Amino acid sequence: MKVARIYLRVSTEEQDLTRQTEIVHSARAEGYYIAGIYREKASGACADRPELLRMIADLQSGEVVVAEKIDRISRLPLAEAEQLVGSIRAKGARLAVPGLVDLSDFAAEADGVAKIVLESVQELLLKLALQMTRDDYETRRERQRQGVQLAKIAGKYAGRIPDTTTHQRIVALRGAGHTIKRTAELAGCSQSQVKRIWAEHKGSH
Repeated sequence: MKVARIYLRVSTEEQDLTRQTEIVHSARAEGYYIAGIYREKASGACADRPELLRMIADLQSGEVVVAEKIDRISRLPLAEAEQLVGSIRAKGARLAVPGLVDLSDFAAEADGVAKIVLESVQELLLKLALQMTRDDYETRRERQRQGVQLAKIAGKYAGRIPDTTTHQRIVALRGAGHTIKRTAELAGCSQSQVKRIWAEHKGSH
């Protein structure tokens, strides 16, 4: 039986994970048994993502980690990204990500020079993919920084616009007596955001 664990990630609370859930259907259509689905709203440039770490801890030998793209797994600097992938491999699991060529089956059947070449090419392709996701992240950050700087010069930068709808929902739910955990579930956000918004609300009254 082919077993997969699916990792879904977006970077911010305002983004939606719904689009990525299509890979769950695709994995099942390819004959995978889904052992777990891990959903996270956190930056890929952060290594200590709770759901990512929980998924790695849950991994069993022979399983496959499925993600929409390699940047869903990591936008870390290359050395840290390789360490992250290494922790997945250390559990006897492998990555199955669209756009990332997987030569593991060919390498497993080969021997001698052919095996060495296939394994080396696989490592090179993985390094290229991980470095490209990091480069893209840094490019986006630089463009954002330049955009903010230009907006400040033009007198048009007002900072990040708060999500007032989510804020109001959090305050209403907490005010109705819901727990932090339940409020986060109903508002579709993280518990840390609930704590922060509720603390700001209480502090203003």
